[in-house]
This record gives sequence, C-alpha cells and structure tokens, in this order.
Amino acid sequence: MKIAIIGYGKMGKAIENIALQRNYEIVLRISRQNLDKLTSENLQKADVAIEFSRPEVAYKNIETCIKAGIPVISGTTGWLNRKAEIEQLTKDKGGAFLYASNFSVGVNIFFAINRQLAEMMDVQEDYSVKIHEIHHTQKLDAPSGTAISLGQGILENIQRLKKWQALETDRVASQDILPITSSRIDSTPGTHVISYTSDIDEIEIKHTARSRQGFALGALMAAEWIRGKQGNFTMSDMLGF
Repeated sequence: MKIAIIGYGKMGKAIENIALQRNYEIVLRISRQNLDKLTSENLQKADVAIEFSRPEVAYKNIETCIKAGIPVISGTTGWLNRKAEIEQLTKDKGGAFLYASNFSVGVNIFFAINRQLAEMMDVQEDYSVKIHEIHHTQKLDAPSGTAISLGQGILENIQRLKKWQALETDRVASQDILPITSSRIDSTPGTHVISYTSDIDEIEIKHTARSRQGFALGALMAAEWIRGKQGNFTMSDMLGF
C-alpha cells in the first residue's frame, strides 16, 4: 500500500514508523514547510491519504484529497463545523472519507460502552453525569475531540440532557447541561473519565492512552479498510459496532 501522510508531526511520524514495519511505502510527506506539494498529481501516487494536521488547514487538505480521487483518513480535530461540507463533497465525487476523533481501537470500544451505559442511565434521574479529560500541554484544543464524541454519545441516549458545555468546574447552571472539564499537564497521557454521581454512589468509566502507537495503528487499520470503498465512514463502521 502506498500512503500519503498529511501532517508530519509526532502523529504522522508514528504512523510512518508502523507503516514501514508493515512494508508499506510512504510516497508523500506533507508538513507546514511544503504544503505546496499537496497537489492532485502528487496525491495520485498514493493509494490512500492519512491526514493529521491542524484545524486551520484540515478542510483544505481533505478537500484536495477527495477532489484528487484519493481515499482519505482524518483525525484532525477543531474543524468539524465544515465536516458536513466534506461529506457532501465525498458523495458528489464518489469518494471515500473516514473521520474519527480518536483512532485507538480501545477508545472506540470505550465509545460503545459509553453509549450503552448512557442508554441504561437515561431513566436514572438521580444521577448527574460529567466528563473530564486530561492531555499534555501541547494539545491545542479543549475539550478534546474524543471528549466531544463521548459527550455526543451521552446526549444521544439521555433525553434530559440537551447540550454539552466546556466548563472550568463541573458545576452547571442548568440540569440539562452535560459538563466537560479539561486539564493540561506536562507529559500526561490522554485520559477520559465519565462519572455518574448520585447521593449514594458513583459509577465511573475511564480510558487512559499509554502512547501514540494505538492511535497510529488504528489509523493504518482504517487506511487498509477504506481502500476500494465509497462513502463517508467512521471507526464504528470499520470495527462493525
């Protein structure tokens, strides 16, 4: 498999390391220093593109891939207000696009558990729910894309909650708000905690990432899976959830 890596930072390099171990070929490496190389001609040397860049350039990067007819995997967060446009473009061009806020197989299992637990807690009105996420200080967005995805999974299943809100503390002004709090600590692995609390007890589920390898491996698994497909996909599609 021939891969174009768009976003050659820590994540891009982790993907490259695993790809080379699997005897894949990296035919294009795009960073902030050579964005002019992200052309249809160069992309068409690849079987698939994997995009982990920055919010301000993600839309343009993905658009370029789809218009070039190259399946694209993206894990960039912070640009999702335009995701519907990309999905429409994918349909119009007969392309293939898979977005995930987190490519870790473990996290996607965690997403499924989160939805199931939320469905069970829908009728348990004595419990309040909150999300707390912790990442290293270099992470630019807060709350994390993973925390937002977890929040959406809760909102879809607990009818008394209407929206999530990023807060400094978990104290909410209205009981229909799902609070998401964030911490940024040096050298801390990505951690997401969901807590359901009542006057008599607390239920907590937690996922902690130990390295970027799980994210990189998941992205490569998605790249392998999407070849030959058309449409808009998620990790749930790939994993069969």
